[in-house]
Amino acid sequence: MNNLSDTNIFDFSKITGPIHDFLMGFLPSWATVTVECLLIGVGLLLAYALLALFYIYFERKVCAAFQCRLGPNRVGPWGLLQSFADMFKILIKELISLNHTDKFLFALAPYLVIIASMLCFAVLPWGYGLQIINFNIGIFFLVACSSIGVLGILLAGWSSNNKYTLIGALRSGAQMVSYELSIGLCVVTMVCLAGSMNITDIVMAQENTWFILKGHVAAWIAFIIYLIAGTAETNRGPFDLPEAESELTAGYHTEYSGIHFGFFYLAEYLNLFIVAGVATLLFFGGWMPFHITGWDGFNTVMNYIPTPIWFIGKAIALSFVIIWFKWTFPRLRIDQLLTLEWKYLLPINLFNLALMVCIITFGWHF
Repeated sequence: MNNLSDTNIFDFSKITGPIHDFLMGFLPSWATVTVECLLIGVGLLLAYALLALFYIYFERKVCAAFQCRLGPNRVGPWGLLQSFADMFKILIKELISLNHTDKFLFALAPYLVIIASMLCFAVLPWGYGLQIINFNIGIFFLVACSSIGVLGILLAGWSSNNKYTLIGALRSGAQMVSYELSIGLCVVTMVCLAGSMNITDIVMAQENTWFILKGHVAAWIAFIIYLIAGTAETNRGPFDLPEAESELTAGYHTEYSGIHFGFFYLAEYLNLFIVAGVATLLFFGGWMPFHITGWDGFNTVMNYIPTPIWFIGKAIALSFVIIWFKWTFPRLRIDQLLTLEWKYLLPINLFNLALMVCIITFGWHF
């Protein structure tokens, strides 16, 4: 399943393998692993920062288009440097120390949120062989790591000793724990179709047909529910109750300033990319090019487009849909939000999982 010898898709292990062999040539194994971890860490932080800056600019431009405005257009050509200016501004802001707070947990909370985001970001494959870690329960690891973020939010709201932050944290806890069920069931539905929890195997199973087409109605239902639940999981509108400005000032991160607030801000945008990236992997073939069975010439041309471009392009397209949600629908009340999950999405998801099992058992998929 992992053999690409019959295609023109580039295997990035041809680059990473010689680098590893080169380091092993003059360094002991422990030093080689250390150097590789440092290189990967620097690359991960760089990609993380650049993606966050891009998404900040991207959302501001999309929001401006929906509201018939121009958006950022002063700093740099077309406002491209506005996000960088905002980043430098937040880096030099003072970290305000508050009285009557749990200082250790207050400082720990943003790091938990950013670590959860980084762990999820690290297992996303951007191309064949272009993945930091690849093991047989990769999708399970990703879902498990995504659950760490809610701990940081709960700690932030509780340790701030502020009624607004506490209400925001409680809302976020109820919301994220609830919608994680729908996300998990959507993932399980597609894992049943793939027959593997290895992320690379899931992508390779879509070499000829993406799962959104291969899985019939069940895949479409899972995709729609995943988009709704993923939007809620990232605390984005119309599910942004934990930080509802008109009610809670800024919700659970009201008391944060400087780089600590920046961590929450970065994590929100990277979680948007992660949600879109996982949807890309599960439903739209990940880094796999678009293929049509029998169209060999067309498929060959598609294979020449680099796999990272396929993955990033699909993820950005799905991110646009999630941003579209935010700037189109009004914010839900907390009772409406929880009713949507427990009375509608969860029962539909359970039925859809059974439907997918029937489709696989009787061979109804393409």
